[in-house]
Amino acid sequence: MKYILIADDNKDITDILSAYVKKEGYTPVIAKDGLETERLFDDYNPVAVLLDVMMPLKDGYEVCKEIRKKSAVPILLITARGEDYNKIMGLDIGADDYIVKPFSPNEVMARLRASLRRVDTASEDSDKESILEIGNIVVNLDEYTFTVNGQKVPLTKKEIETMWTLAGNPNKVFTRDNLLDSLWGYDYYGDSRTVDSHIKRLRAKLDTVPHENWRIKTIWGVGYKFEIDSEDF
Repeated sequence: MKYILIADDNKDITDILSAYVKKEGYTPVIAKDGLETERLFDDYNPVAVLLDVMMPLKDGYEVCKEIRKKSAVPILLITARGEDYNKIMGLDIGADDYIVKPFSPNEVMARLRASLRRVDTASEDSDKESILEIGNIVVNLDEYTFTVNGQKVPLTKKEIETMWTLAGNPNKVFTRDNLLDSLWGYDYYGDSRTVDSHIKRLRAKLDTVPHENWRIKTIWGVGYKFEIDSEDF
């Protein structure tokens, strides 16, 4: 039995999402506050979490951080706050997606399916190869770690997936739509600003370690590529 954990203190919302989750073939588990969410996550080991931000006892951001310490399971934050900085905060702490209320249940399910497909694809890929080594970089999808010269760089789940995609295809140009499709899913309801903000935060973290022979380069009007100096790499 596969569980979807739905965390929201609004019963109307949990009732609606539960009905749609059942149509998708999953069993819903309902949490009404942040502490209960963490307990039920440990008890049921769900395949995904639909997580409200504003909850009693412990908010969704803090719960997301705790889950991320022990699991790479898809987390979709649901909130009434639609400002860009709230979205950026959610993605920075490891959420896979950010849904603003009021929402369409069909949209939530589309995003959920996209997140679960990416997990399935990553699992298939990890069966073949889960560690990417290129130059002084190691991307490990088993442990979700990223190191440069043996030094661990604290990247979020999505940032590690970005490095896996870009570094795994050196000097290949990815359009913003390519990256939205591969990292957020083809039915992600986002725009190019999501990619730009994401790359900006990732670059800031990469700048904390030496990387003279490689870089994430902007291809103006197109997208990004992982550029390497082949003679020195």
